[in-house]
Amino acid sequence: QVQLVESGGGLVQPGGSLRLSCAASGRTIRGYAMGWFRQAPGKEREFVTAINWSGGNTVYADSVKGRGTISRDNAKRAVYLQMNSLKPEDTAVYYCAAVETYSPYAPRKDYTYWGQGTQVTVSS
Repeated sequence: QVQLVESGGGLVQPGGSLRLSCAASGRTIRGYAMGWFRQAPGKEREFVTAINWSGGNTVYADSVKGRGTISRDNAKRAVYLQMNSLKPEDTAVYYCAAVETYSPYAPRKDYTYWGQGTQVTVSS
């Protein structure tokens, strides 16, 4: 079992930045790809970004490419999402998730473990 807890969300003005963190407990996350997803009110949960087990391979949704950076620290059992140049359309609950595979390209349905989410609101 892997437990995931997100933090770092909040209210930020357009153009601002946030760093989301995901703390993992339970089993080691070394054998897991880690992803960030988000869900806005009335919308489906969508993929944001993912990182492979070693941190050497990442993938981003077009909507955040160039503005978001995912990273991980396996020793600390943590995953991070740095989001810059935030837009109102980035407003959503952001979820951290884990899938037991080495690749960052797993589909959403394959992710086994999910956090409770952290709210990000981008508004002036």
